[in-house]
Parts: sequence; C-alpha cells; structure tokens
Amino acid sequence: MRTMAIGRNENMAELLRDVADGSGPAFDRFYERAMPLMMPIAIHLLGDRMEAEDACHDVLLSVIAHPDRYDEARGSVEAWLAVQTKSRCLDGLRKRKKLVLRDAEPEERPGTLAQPEETVMAKLQGEAVRRALEELPGLQREALAASFYSSRSQREIAEEWQLPLGTIKSRMRYGLSHLRRTLEKMGWANGEEADERA
Repeated sequence: MRTMAIGRNENMAELLRDVADGSGPAFDRFYERAMPLMMPIAIHLLGDRMEAEDACHDVLLSVIAHPDRYDEARGSVEAWLAVQTKSRCLDGLRKRKKLVLRDAEPEERPGTLAQPEETVMAKLQGEAVRRALEELPGLQREALAASFYSSRSQREIAEEWQLPLGTIKSRMRYGLSHLRRTLEKMGWANGEEADERA
C-alpha cells in the first residue's frame, strides 16, 4: 500500500487510490477534503442543508463501492466529485418533480423500464450493501442504516439519539470506511461481483 500523503498539499487522486487499496485513514482524509467541496454545490442545487448532506453521503457511498470509476485522464478528483454531486442532486430534484406530478395526476403513466440486467445488478448490489452493513460495529451500522434507509440527515439522527452531531459524523465516517473495505472483500469494490469477474 502506498504511503498516504499528509497535509494540505496531499493529492486527492493519491488519496483515492489509497481508499481503493482499503486504507481507513486515507478515507478519513478523503472525506474531510471532499465534503467542503461537495456541500456548497449540493446546498445551492437542493436549497436544504439536510438534503445536501444526504446527497453528499450518497455520492461518497458510490465512491467507496466504485473508486475505479474515476479516470485521472479526464480531470481532477475535485472536478469528478463536483460532477457526481451535481448529478446526484439533479436526480433528487427530478424525483421531487415526479412525486409532485404523481400527486397531481394519480393515473399511472407508461414509463421507461430499466433493462433486466441493470435491475438484477442493482438488486445484487443493494443486497451486498445490506450484508456489508450487518458486519459493521453496532454503533456505526446503526448510524449508517438510519441515514441510508430512513432518509434522515445527520442532524436529525443526532437530535433523535440525543448525541452530539460530531459523534454522529464520526460514526458515519468510520462506518463508511469500514463499509468500503467490507464491500471490497465481497468483490464489489471494482463495480462487479467477484464471481462475475472470474
């Protein structure tokens, strides 16, 4: 494993490579550097800090599962994260719009169905994430599950559990790091299940 870059001059691409190698400290530093880049974009697009935090964590979960999707030849990690964040937020806005339209027009309308292969892979990956969550330490698992499956923000979780917001952030940060390593062991770190790569 490469020696992790230290300090403000550390290279995000190097950090991401260390994250792909399963380094927990590298993920912590990546998280600390990435969130200040992503949050202003998410807040600007969504107009809500809690939703913005959730969108950013969704992006980071995707980065954990698929660090290989970053192509250094196409630009910086910062630019890639900005694009991923914008895309995730726009998806969220489209879902909002669909919900509004559905409420206004309750009749079912024909839509574009996902390809069977994509549907199967999405289900398999979702199951892999659930299995990986089960292997996390209890407190980290509970924090991530509350965020991902209950759609609650970190602030809402902290208020409900009567814990400092920093404690929840820490649990989620370390939980995400452990989750990435667990998914890697299960064969999902490079975007495909190990059996399918064989």
